[in-house]
Amino acid sequence: MPSNDERLLAAAIYVSSFFTTIIGPLVIWLLKKDESAYIDSHGKEYFNFIISYAVYSIISMILMIVLIGFITIWIVGVAAFVFTIIAAVKAYEGKEYRFPLVFRLIR
Repeated sequence: MPSNDERLLAAAIYVSSFFTTIIGPLVIWLLKKDESAYIDSHGKEYFNFIISYAVYSIISMILMIVLIGFITIWIVGVAAFVFTIIAAVKAYEGKEYRFPLVFRLIR
């Protein structure tokens, strides 16, 4: 079971993403990844999530040419928001969370 500090910092990775999508989570992850495997795993999972959903957003923008992208961009946005909240809660509970539909590029 991770310590309270580890759980709080792992949750902070996700919560800080609402204010600064990359900088906040990156700072927390880079400062604490060597000290805690728990924070390291949540940091990797978050950045895999950001990369994947950025790709989905770009595809949705391209699909706006044929109008379906106007729907898919909203689906991607809502999914990213909901999954980030779920991940923050799971991180604070001390559990691992795997985002659905994510490319695992950072291992």
